[in-house]
Amino acid sequence: MTTTAEIKKSAEAKMDQSIAAFQHNLTKIRTGRANPGLLDTVHVDYYGSSVPISQVANVSLLDARTISVQPWEKGMGAKIEKAIRESDLGLNPASMGDLIRVPMPPMSEERRKEMTKLVRQEGESAKIAIRNLRRDANEAVKKLVKDKLASEDEQKRAEGEIQKVTDRHVIAIDQMVASKEQEILAV
Repeated sequence: MTTTAEIKKSAEAKMDQSIAAFQHNLTKIRTGRANPGLLDTVHVDYYGSSVPISQVANVSLLDARTISVQPWEKGMGAKIEKAIRESDLGLNPASMGDLIRVPMPPMSEERRKEMTKLVRQEGESAKIAIRNLRRDANEAVKKLVKDKLASEDEQKRAEGEIQKVTDRHVIAIDQMVASKEQEILAV
């Protein structure tokens, strides 16, 4: 038998996961500054299988505008460079011996606006996910009342608590969107 407290706890855990996924998605959105997480989506051919660059090379920052990629094996440099160049990130890597430098091109005003729009869309998607979780939790509470496993007072209290949790998560998303927008618009 589930209780209203368990339903609330489960909903909160799922909302936390939604926030974590949203944060992960934000790291992939490019700002003017270099971020090693930007290359997480780029896969490279490694002996016939497609693997993330981080599994065949050391990815780190050289400076605020340059990512360095240090392949662990001699022959991987060219493949990694090709994979980065062919990704949809618009980056142009340059090899210097074993080291691959990936400079971040400065973003145009138009590109910055596109990126802030993308951040807002991601934020809206995350909020929709949170609201869907709230709805599911409220429906689970209503089912408990219908099955006479909880009183209507407990339902009202549980729905209030679920709403507070939802509000907290939505505020957190709004704050993350705002700080990411500032990061993008900072030249």
